[in-house]
Amino acid sequence: MRSAVDVLIDRIEQKANPTCAGLDTLLSFLPEGEAAKCRSLEDAAKAIFEFNARVIDALADVVPAVKIQLACYEMYGVAGMQCFRDTADYAREKGLTVIADGKRNDIGSTAGYYSSAYLGGTEVGGQLFEAFPCDFLTVNAYLGSDGLKPFISDCVRRGKGIFALAKTSNPSSAELQDREFLGGVALYSAAAELVESCGKGTEGEYGYGCAGIVAGATHPGQAAALRARHKSLFFLIPGYGAQGGSAEDAARCFDESGRGGIVNSSRGLLLAYRDKRYAGMTFAAAARAAAQAMAEDLCRAIGRKNA
Repeated sequence: MRSAVDVLIDRIEQKANPTCAGLDTLLSFLPEGEAAKCRSLEDAAKAIFEFNARVIDALADVVPAVKIQLACYEMYGVAGMQCFRDTADYAREKGLTVIADGKRNDIGSTAGYYSSAYLGGTEVGGQLFEAFPCDFLTVNAYLGSDGLKPFISDCVRRGKGIFALAKTSNPSSAELQDREFLGGVALYSAAAELVESCGKGTEGEYGYGCAGIVAGATHPGQAAALRARHKSLFFLIPGYGAQGGSAEDAARCFDESGRGGIVNSSRGLLLAYRDKRYAGMTFAAAARAAAQAMAEDLCRAIGRKNA
């Protein structure tokens, strides 16, 4: 069984595009008047799925992956989680890698239950059922190795992957993650070392393990230090575009071959139709144009030719 990282890299190579479309879809992101028609959580979830499906249709031949922020779906209750499941299924049917962004974690068996929900399976009556089948899940590394190993076990068994928090894109991440201890080692660096250690031995065809890290483009110095130090970690890179990170910032997360990461954009694609650069386009057409522009921007910075 090939690893999810190897499959993702293959898709990045095929599309010459190291970017990920973030489906952090809010009801307010829908075209004017659509949200006003909704009168229940079920209405909202249905409208969001229809929006997502049209965006996926527009991007399926452009991007290799989507990242779905679970909080945007949980807020709509049971209907929202069905929308998440339907969105993930639809994206996978279109040949896209699905990253569930839930930053899940706990310790021991409880971590295992989270993993079962998104990466593994739940046994009922002697059969294994996939509750929310995804290719990757974001997790919190800051509970230590016993909060990571259950996820990694499912990754190995089922060809999945995780991205553990290391240096996140938000401005206040420095309040804890940049603090130094143990002879000057920053907490974010220690987290990356832990992830690499836990994932040792899971490296695939391209040399990356099933356990990668989150490293924000908004902190390029720290991201570059992580890239130089951890050759086997694949990076999920938030912070490009709306959060202030540039293509040059994101490029520091990639290795010498132009591999090693995937850059996410959410609002920059979902709300592109409100940008004057894409005036007159439908939301789906604008998302496609913005995704293509993002790919060209990043490939230029990384030094790769965009097809």
